[in-house]
Amino acid sequence: MGTTDVIDPATGAVFTTVPSLGSEETDAAIDRAAKAFGQWRRVAPGDRARLLRRFATVVEEHLEELALLEVRNAGHTIGNARWEAGNVRDVLNYYAGAPERLSGRQIPVAGGVDVTFHEPLGVVGIIVPWNFPMPIAGWGFAPALAAGNTVVLKPAELTPLTAIRLGELALEAGLPENVFQVLPGKGSVVGQRFVTHPAVRKVCFTGSTEVGKSIMAGCADQVKRVTLELGGKSANIVFADADLDAAAAAAPGAVFDNAGQDCCARSRLLVQASVYDEFLARLEPAVRAFRVLDPSDDSSEMGPLISAGQRASVSSYLDGADLAFQGTAPDGGGWWFPPTVLLARSAADRHWREEIFGPVASVLPFRDEDEAIRLANDTEYGLSGSIWTRDVGRALRVSRAVETGALSVNSNSSVRYWTPFGGMKQSGLGRELGPDALSSFTDVKNVFLATGE
Repeated sequence: MGTTDVIDPATGAVFTTVPSLGSEETDAAIDRAAKAFGQWRRVAPGDRARLLRRFATVVEEHLEELALLEVRNAGHTIGNARWEAGNVRDVLNYYAGAPERLSGRQIPVAGGVDVTFHEPLGVVGIIVPWNFPMPIAGWGFAPALAAGNTVVLKPAELTPLTAIRLGELALEAGLPENVFQVLPGKGSVVGQRFVTHPAVRKVCFTGSTEVGKSIMAGCADQVKRVTLELGGKSANIVFADADLDAAAAAAPGAVFDNAGQDCCARSRLLVQASVYDEFLARLEPAVRAFRVLDPSDDSSEMGPLISAGQRASVSSYLDGADLAFQGTAPDGGGWWFPPTVLLARSAADRHWREEIFGPVASVLPFRDEDEAIRLANDTEYGLSGSIWTRDVGRALRVSRAVETGALSVNSNSSVRYWTPFGGMKQSGLGRELGPDALSSFTDVKNVFLATGE
């Protein structure tokens, strides 16, 4: 077993190390999870619910500790990190209601009675990205555990600390040993073993589309179920009849939150040509005022990028691009980058088409509703997006026409734990959160009982 250095992205300094599991340790953990599954699935629904509620309570008791860990490990602002820890608590509480409500159906048949059951799958492997380590972990393990599965979770190599702590808190809350295990290590070792180990019956992956395709292909060999939440290049569509002040004020947060390291980032700003100049005039002061500060500062709205490599990748998109304006960022150590707005010459521009995963927005004008829809859909991605208009009919027409899994009208919100979240096209497969997620962690079993009628 090796170790991995953990770096504070605000300073660039190593501040701790964590274990990095090899293939033997990974196999042993999966074997333990498979053995624990037989007992966990038989825990009475009410008892399983109580354990998940207790887990939520323990997370609440350690909310500030978890938030501060994420500030240090991922460079998240303290305000965001508190929300993220609270989201884990809320998702656990939400799915704590599931074990006692995971009911099947009685279907009318001739000659007997037909009933269905939701059976847990077995061991679920969850592969978590570095951009939102806490909430995305919870979106996977909470419904999986509620449905009666055991979980092995691999955190990102860059951001393992909150996942490791959540694993400890699960035991403190009373979850049985080996029902929820956190396995830090390399994706090529731990994550790949989730794909190939026959005892792992489902893989949940959040990350790049390229890696997601590889995981999906690998899982096909065992007809293994997958939930994939992949890349995004979401459109923020501003029509001329919109409240331009509100749209411009909200646009920076929609793309610069978490330093733009968000698959839901509304990084393509589509603005109707008749108000294009007017909108940019409103957007510029909002961008320049966006507060990029030490992430532990309560007033910070954006922290650093996650790594030096990520900063270099983001910087490359400015080469040869038309720079509209930028905000400011701290100098010195750490992987800082200023909020940036680029003007797209056409929909062929690299910064318009590719997922940058940094605080960079591209702006392009459109003529009418049809062109806005065409431009919004001209991408391999389809995760989120926003529409700004006062016309209710237009809001509904465009919402139905834009090929994306989560849309907001006169808002940039994508995620609520009680509503489904997921992508279309190459942004993913399956749905997380809300009532839809639970069924993806079970198989429906049909049982016919002959009555001799």
